[in-house]
Amino acid sequence: MAAFVAKQMVGNKLNAVKGAVGGDDGDGDDKEKEEEAERERQEAIREAEERRKEKHRKMEEEREKMRQEIRDKYNIKKKEEVQEAPPPEPDNPLMRKKKTPEELAREAEAEDQDDFTSESQPRQGRGKLKNSIETQVNELKTQIESKCSLQ
Repeated sequence: MAAFVAKQMVGNKLNAVKGAVGGDDGDGDDKEKEEEAERERQEAIREAEERRKEKHRKMEEEREKMRQEIRDKYNIKKKEEVQEAPPPEPDNPLMRKKKTPEELAREAEAEDQDDFTSESQPRQGRGKLKNSIETQVNELKTQIESKCSLQ
């Protein structure tokens, strides 16, 4: 593997020097050779990654086997992983949890459904919006009455 990588590194530099010195006799062949070398390099990287993953998987299996032997020897029960509640929403809005399409649809529906058009509420008090408007009107009325005196 190391020899292959070294050959690729040195070979590419020698090809660059050859091209600078002269001889544009095989540009098509050079391109094909470079593409083939790149494919070989990518294949070597992929194989090395697969070997590394397999090695780590085997090591973890051995470790778990040793852990289980220790648990058996000392009669220790294996700790079950407890599902933790999701962490509270961070202060940074960029780090918050993304909403699912269902949540977005529910929010849009709730916004569309106005308190005045809601059929489920009784006729006497149709919601927060009406109450807030009535309180504002009453406040304005009292302000006007305090400023104006009828004679």
